[in-house]
Amino acid sequence: MEPAVLREDMVDGLESPPRDVLGDEDVAVAMRDVPRHAFVDDERTAYADRDHEALGTRVLAPSTVARLLQALSLEPDQTVLIVGAGVGYTAAVAAEIVGETNVHAVDISRPLVVEARGNLAEAGYEGVLVDRRDGADGLPEYAPFDRVLLEAAAVDPPRALLEQLTDCGRLVFPRGTQKQRLEAVSSDGVVDRFEPVSFDPLLVEGEQSGAVERNRTTREDRERAQRRAESRRGWEHNWIEWEDTGDGQSRRRSSR
Repeated sequence: MEPAVLREDMVDGLESPPRDVLGDEDVAVAMRDVPRHAFVDDERTAYADRDHEALGTRVLAPSTVARLLQALSLEPDQTVLIVGAGVGYTAAVAAEIVGETNVHAVDISRPLVVEARGNLAEAGYEGVLVDRRDGADGLPEYAPFDRVLLEAAAVDPPRALLEQLTDCGRLVFPRGTQKQRLEAVSSDGVVDRFEPVSFDPLLVEGEQSGAVERNRTTREDRERAQRRAESRRGWEHNWIEWEDTGDGQSRRRSSR
């Protein structure tokens, strides 16, 4: 069967019961156009709604990609950062909506970066920038971004990613560890919660996907400690002045 027909069947299945997960017309049109078989080695099952494995990572099922991009609320010409480029399929679908030169993707795995670049070029999305980075650091030299998608679970969204949002920006990520839920956090702190999901945890520099011990909590603990320190306001943060009381004595006057 022709790939175009398989894509039509795939999207029709996502839009209809029992899945019924795709209601965004822009995402639906984009998924009908992107040749998924360019990103999945097994062409026979490329359009099946299931996960695949590639180079030690999980290639997300089409229904999962649809949920992520709908939560992201993409609009044409927005700038997008995808953390966890994987094989590049999600970036390609996003590129169909916002334009390929507006999409940036990073991954901590060098082999996956090479794979994503090759897949995107083969599929006709050479304008998507893919770089090897620690995803928690984002891509500051191209910031700010209107939308940031984190394709890995975290207890808290990485601080750097929040700081790289525009004033009207939106960050979508799976929050949690064993139990996870998809969330969207806007620049002004408003949180939208979606359905439960299951993602691998966000890796940090020097960490392997199969490791038993994970050091991502080091980053999370550091960022939480920094937020607590910034929220505290004791006398040591005040400017101390002394004033004459008129009776030959002085007293301390504190002002912020």
